[in-house]
Amino acid sequence: MKETLYYTSLAIILAPLVGATLAGFWGKTLGRTWTHRVTIFCVGVAFVLSLFMCKLFLLDKFPTTSINIYAWAISGSFHFNVGFLLDPLTAFMIATVTFVSLLVHIYTIGYMADDEGYQRFFSYISLFTFMMLMLVMANNFMQLFFGWEGVGLVSYLLIGFWFKRESANFGSLKAFIVNRVGDFGFILGIAAILDYFGTVDYQQVFTQAGSMSHHTLSIWPGAHWSVITVICILLFIGAMGKSAQMPLHVWLPESMEGPTPISALIHAATMVTAGVYMVSRMSPLYEYSQVALSFVLIIGASGALFTGIIGVVQNDIKRVVAYSTLSQLGYMIAALGVSAFSAGMFHLMTHACFKALLFLAAGSVIIAMHHDQDMRNMGGLRKYMPITYVCFLIGGLALSAIPPFAGYYSKDAIIEAIHASNVPGSTYAYYCVLFGAFITALYTFRAFFLTFHGKERMDENTRGSLKESPWVVWLPLVALAIPSTIIGFIVVGPILYAKPSLLGSSIFVLPSQNILQKMAADYHGPWATFLHAFKTLPFWFALSGVVVAWLFYLVYTDIPAKLTQRCQWLYSLIVNKYGFDDFNQLVLTNGTTRIARWFFYIADVKFIDDFFVNGTGRVINWVSKMARMSQTGYLYHYAFAMIIGLLIFLGWILL
Repeated sequence: MKETLYYTSLAIILAPLVGATLAGFWGKTLGRTWTHRVTIFCVGVAFVLSLFMCKLFLLDKFPTTSINIYAWAISGSFHFNVGFLLDPLTAFMIATVTFVSLLVHIYTIGYMADDEGYQRFFSYISLFTFMMLMLVMANNFMQLFFGWEGVGLVSYLLIGFWFKRESANFGSLKAFIVNRVGDFGFILGIAAILDYFGTVDYQQVFTQAGSMSHHTLSIWPGAHWSVITVICILLFIGAMGKSAQMPLHVWLPESMEGPTPISALIHAATMVTAGVYMVSRMSPLYEYSQVALSFVLIIGASGALFTGIIGVVQNDIKRVVAYSTLSQLGYMIAALGVSAFSAGMFHLMTHACFKALLFLAAGSVIIAMHHDQDMRNMGGLRKYMPITYVCFLIGGLALSAIPPFAGYYSKDAIIEAIHASNVPGSTYAYYCVLFGAFITALYTFRAFFLTFHGKERMDENTRGSLKESPWVVWLPLVALAIPSTIIGFIVVGPILYAKPSLLGSSIFVLPSQNILQKMAADYHGPWATFLHAFKTLPFWFALSGVVVAWLFYLVYTDIPAKLTQRCQWLYSLIVNKYGFDDFNQLVLTNGTTRIARWFFYIADVKFIDDFFVNGTGRVINWVSKMARMSQTGYLYHYAFAMIIGLLIFLGWILL
C-alpha cells in the first residue's frame, strides 16, 4: 500500500506541473484547444486521485503516512527532504484545491476566449495548482516554504497577467511586497524551529512540542518568552500575509486587477487559505501557547468585522466579493484562535465552494457587461441571465449563513465556539463575528440587488447585447452551486462532532481546550441544527442584513445617499479603508523613496562620487600640475634644485 501511496502522491503533484510545462513551453505548437484540453486533463487526473486519497484517509481511516521522496540537502546532522505527509487533513485539502482548480480551468475557456495570452494563462493556473499542492502535501517546513513562496510568485504573475495595465502591475507588486513582509516572519519562525528542535520534519517537531513548551528564550535582556509562543507568532505573521489578515490585508483587493478566474482561484481555495491550513497543521504547537492563540483570535475577529464593513461601500462587483473574502478569512482565523481547528477547516471548505461560485458568477456578469464591473451601471440582469442569477443567489445565501446553505453550518459553528470559549479576547471576538454576520448579509445582498434587481442602468448598446454566458462559463457555476447548497448539511456532523472526527489525528487539541467536544453534547443532527437557527442571534443578524439591503437598495433607494451625507466622516474613513493604504503609500512607500533619494544624493552622488571618485581625480590632477611645474627642462633649474637639496641635507647632518 505504501508503494501505491508513493506513486499516487507523485501523480497528484506532478500532473498539474506537466500541464503547466506543456502549456508554457509548447502552447503555441499545441494551439488553444489542445492547451486547455491538456491542462484540464492533468488537473482532472489530480482531482480523481485526490478523491481516492479522501476515500482512503477520510472514510477508510488509513493511518497517517509520511513518505520521503529524496534528500534535497544534508548539512551535518540536519536533513532536508522532499516528501509527503498523507493524512485526513492533507486528503481534505488536496480534494478542495483540485476540485476548485478543475472548475476554474473549465471556466477559463469561456472567460479568456478572446485573450492573446490564452496559453500563458492556462500555464500559470496549472503551475499555481502545483505549488499549492506542494505546500499542502509537504511533510517538512522546507518544502512548505517552497510551496509557500511558489504560490506567492505565481500569484504575482497572475495578478499582473495584463501587464500592459499600470494598475495590474501595481497590484502584482503590492501583493508580492506585502507577502514578503509576512514571509520574513515566517522564515524566522522556521529558523527558530530548526534551531530549537534540530529538525524541520513535521512529525519530529510535533513529538517534541510538549517538552519544548517549558523552554524560554530572551529576546532582549530581562525579557523571557516561551519558545513555542515566539515560533507560533512568527509563523502566524507569515499567515497574516498569505491569508491577508490586518494589517497585511491590503494586497488582496488589488489582486482583482487579474482576470476573474484567478481571482476565484486565489480567493477561494488556494493561496489565501494557505495560512489557515498552516496554522491548523501546526495545531500541536499552537495548543501549547495561550498567548499565540489569543493573538490569532483577536487578529482574525478584527478582520472579520472591519474588512467586511469596507465591502458595504464598494461599487466594483469583484471588490465586494474580495472584501467578503477578507472577512470570511477572519472567521476562519478566529476559529483557530479558540482551538476550533476543525471548524476553521470546515469553513475553509464551504467557503471554497460558495466563494468560487460568487467570483465566477461575478465574472459571468462582467462578460455580459463587456467588462464593466461597476454595479451602478447594472440592474435588472435577472431576466437576461437566469442561470447566473440563481447561482449568485445561492452563493449569497451560503455566504450570509442562511440555513440550510453550506455557509450556515460552518459559520454558525465558529460563532458558537468563540462564544463558548474562555481564551483571552473571546468576548471582543464574539461581538466582532456576531456583528460581522449582519455586515456580511448587508454587502452580499446589496451587490445582489444592485446587479440583478431594480431598474436597468446600463447604456442601450450594452442592454441590446445582454444574454446568458456560454455553457463553459455557467456549467462550473452549477457544479459549485450544488456543494454550496448541501455540503454543510452532509459534513457538519462528521467533521465537527463525530468521535473521531473526519480529520482524525491530523488536528491536535488539548482536552481542556477542546471547545467542539463540549459543543457536541448539544448537537442532535443537521436537521436539528437547521431548526435551531431560528433561535440564534447570528441568524437574525444575518436576516436583518438581507432586509436592510432590500430596503436601502430596492425600496427606499435615497436612504444610502442621505446617510452618506450625514455621516461623511465615517463614510470617508471606510472608503479610504481606515487609512491603511494611505499610510502605506505616504509613510512606507514615499518615506522609503525619500530615504533612497537622500542616500542617492548625499551618500552616492556627494560622498562616494564627488568626494571619493571625483575627489581622487582632483587630487591626482593637482599633484600632476605641481609635478609638471617642477619639470621645466632647463639645466640650471635642476642644478639649483640639487644645490638647495644638498644644502638642506648638510644642514640637517651638521645641526
